[in-house]
Amino acid sequence: MRLLNGPSRCTVSADLLEIEVVYARPEQQVLIQVSVPDGSSVRDAIVRSNILSDEPELDLETLAVGIFARRVTLDYILKTGDRVEIYRPLTMSPVDARRWRAKLKTPQLD
Repeated sequence: MRLLNGPSRCTVSADLLEIEVVYARPEQQVLIQVSVPDGSSVRDAIVRSNILSDEPELDLETLAVGIFARRVTLDYILKTGDRVEIYRPLTMSPVDARRWRAKLKTPQLD
């Protein structure tokens, strides 16, 4: 039976937390569930997930990461049910992207 006002995920034991590590490429999304000891950091969860060996373009020391769309450092201490999100670098600045979209919508005069 699941508690209505309780957490949606439970701990495996009193000492382990259930965490998700996610990374999205344009063509594929990766979600890895890992169990980490209580007191583990984002860095620990990423290393334990083995995503660094599956995604060679990721460099642990330069990763931008967050928990549920809120930016955090690699030293952030995890809580049960957290989702560690690994962010890709922008391929285009937001200003340039707006200009590009506007240019596509503007009719071209010959």
